[in-house]
Amino acid sequence: MESITVLLSASGSQFAPGIIKCLKNNGEREIKVVGVDMSNDPSNYFIVDKFYNVPSTESDNYVDAIIDICRTEKVNILLPQMSSELPIYLKNLSRFNDIGTIVSMTLSENVNIANNKLKLFEFMKDHNIATPAFHGAHSFHEFKNALFDLGYPYKPVVVKIPDSSGARGVRVIDESKSKYEIFAHEKPTSVYVSYEDMKSILLDAEKSLGKGNFPELMLMEYLPGDEYDIDLLASEGKVLYIAGRRNPEIVMSISQSSVLERNERAEHIAEQLVNTLNLDGNLGFDFKFDEFGQAQLLEINPRIDATVSVFAAGGLNLPYLRIKQLLNEPLPDVDIKYGTRLKRRFMETFTDADGNLIEW
Repeated sequence: MESITVLLSASGSQFAPGIIKCLKNNGEREIKVVGVDMSNDPSNYFIVDKFYNVPSTESDNYVDAIIDICRTEKVNILLPQMSSELPIYLKNLSRFNDIGTIVSMTLSENVNIANNKLKLFEFMKDHNIATPAFHGAHSFHEFKNALFDLGYPYKPVVVKIPDSSGARGVRVIDESKSKYEIFAHEKPTSVYVSYEDMKSILLDAEKSLGKGNFPELMLMEYLPGDEYDIDLLASEGKVLYIAGRRNPEIVMSISQSSVLERNERAEHIAEQLVNTLNLDGNLGFDFKFDEFGQAQLLEINPRIDATVSVFAAGGLNLPYLRIKQLLNEPLPDVDIKYGTRLKRRFMETFTDADGNLIEW
């Protein structure tokens, strides 16, 4: 088949090699992978075919830089890895169309609902789709009322910044854990915090946001079970492929171990949201099991998920199937091998003082 060029954003991330492997090991065609990242670490140049250092998505120059690269490299398809990119691409779709680059994402404002946890839960509530107990909060008074309504101090409560990602802006307020227990038994990356510490953080927000401003927050019930993800490929509101994985070990939102297994409730919720929001492309749905063992949705990643490689190992190569879908090629039947497992371990890349690869 004809070779193509794909641009992968955040290609310096720790999970990018798995996605690159999905693209390269497709068994049908050669894919040139152009990687971009705001980090200019020398090792970034050796995991893709061509690498570009780009500004942060918060920079006014970000989209111009991406479009220039797509034009220079004659990029056929852009695969976003970061949720923060999606609103930017949505506003600039015509510019990508003009240079012949297809942006792989939901091409409607609904992507902004999927990208915001509070808007998503409010949408689900309006459409009678099951959610955990939750509240929005736009002041410290609302935050405190929501906290107690969700069972604090007898139950832990989760507080989130709705448009954050990658475990940023997430804390679990749990009075059963003393500060000493957190210090002695939790890693510095622990999400647990006391009410008084959270209160101090929120009352300090004015220093960052300006006097009189309070961050939009979402509070929800704490779910004690394993995390579980649904990954799928959709076509304008219709699910084409779907599979799930339980994640017994998570470190800062990244799965360290996963096993492919089915969960009908999670699949049903994901399919409902794909249909009602008319979602398209690669999508990830993050769940957690409650005290009764039921899967409850946490959020949607309206893009490729970090651990999508485990599905490819189990026979479902979702990134490459998306490539075929966008190229209007026939899509194959797939036999998913449930029980396939992933275990993450570190693998190093070495470079010398001049940025050259050291083979070792």
